[in-house]
Amino acid sequence: MNELFSVEGKVAVITGASGVLGGTLAEHFIKAGAKVVALGRSQEKMDSRVAELTSNGGDAFAVEANVMDVKSLEAASAKIIEKYGKIDILLNIAGGNIPTATLSAEQSFFDMDMMGWNEVTDLNINGTVYPSYVFGKVMAEQGSGSIVNISSMAAYSAITRVAGYSAAKSAITNFTQWLASDVALKFGDKIRVNAIAPGFFIGDQNRKILINEDGSLTDRSKKVIAKTPMGRFGDAAELNGAVQFLCSEASSFITGALLPIDGGFSAFSGV
Repeated sequence: MNELFSVEGKVAVITGASGVLGGTLAEHFIKAGAKVVALGRSQEKMDSRVAELTSNGGDAFAVEANVMDVKSLEAASAKIIEKYGKIDILLNIAGGNIPTATLSAEQSFFDMDMMGWNEVTDLNINGTVYPSYVFGKVMAEQGSGSIVNISSMAAYSAITRVAGYSAAKSAITNFTQWLASDVALKFGDKIRVNAIAPGFFIGDQNRKILINEDGSLTDRSKKVIAKTPMGRFGDAAELNGAVQFLCSEASSFITGALLPIDGGFSAFSGV
């Protein structure tokens, strides 16, 4: 039964591996026996991440690349193929919201910094599309592979103050469905593309709007918890099992799916 969920020996490229979610997934996949490629813009940060990943054994490789630069990604792909000869998994973790694209409680859409809008949509949409284009091409050539993208609760229904992020994550959901259909129709059933939609997790990007300086919940956090039947925020490690499932043979007939990991947030009306 465990073999059905195994990712042992698979080469997993993880963008955003220096962040909380990417780093947690990288550590999990190393422990599960995968060969992890930590991909990010800073070689120093990637080297540091790989040192952490391999400290207790395991096979990891640091590659510097910009997820919004196709040429940079193509150079990274060549290095990965030279080392491992294949790419089995792509986890598109790079992305997230940015302060300049976040409205205050008093602001409306018409106060939006359009440069911030451009940055957050570019980071999330192209930061997912470009790696999928480059590393997905390798999967198409070898006839197998699994891509997992990161959508959001913001793709289900409107969440105030984060219009650009919401639009970008909605686009990722649609792109996941489109790419899943395209590669299955043209390259067969061994290449799959899915997405997860995390609920609310505390990270560096959202800490200030969810947690007060004294550690108490902000008014926004209280609204989140009130609409989450499980009554708490998620822990980054709670994404690991679902992502591994989507990368394993256990999900061999699942493609184009959006899996919420949200403590029931998307299922509950709040009433």
